[in-house]
Amino acid sequence: MKKLFLCGRSEAGKTSLTQALKGEPVVYHKTQYVNHWDITIDTPGEYMENKNLSLQGLCCFSYESDVIGLLCSANEPFNLFSPGVSTACNRPVIGIITKIDCPDANTAMVRQWLEEAGCEKIFPVSSMTGEGIEALIEYLNEEKEEMTWDKIMEAQEKGLREWDL
Repeated sequence: MKKLFLCGRSEAGKTSLTQALKGEPVVYHKTQYVNHWDITIDTPGEYMENKNLSLQGLCCFSYESDVIGLLCSANEPFNLFSPGVSTACNRPVIGIITKIDCPDANTAMVRQWLEEAGCEKIFPVSSMTGEGIEALIEYLNEEKEEMTWDKIMEAQEKGLREWDL
């Protein structure tokens, strides 16, 4: 399974999503430090909310993952992700919309934010009901393509990232 790096605002549902992906009961827990689990790297929301921490801390931890997940809840009051932010990453970037079961969910607006950020795929999920979790697990279970020196050089010559080949 691909290792998923989760970043997003405080209370967006990163820890709950980790619990749902692992098949554990979803219990609120405030993340105080970066947690390396078998399938996810769960970060405190404060890292994303603070420019100094997001630039230094999040970038370093993203290198330990196979895919980066930009996570926004469906009832997010504002967007933290700049348009095109995914181009700064050297990993595939996906969007994850959490809390789609909330009464005040605005999934279409959050989807637009994640598309503008440059997410390759977007997964709407509910950690409480389990909706959408299976599709995300299927994506994470897809075979990782092995990078060879020749593939990296081919991508570089074409001006692409290696996973765009």
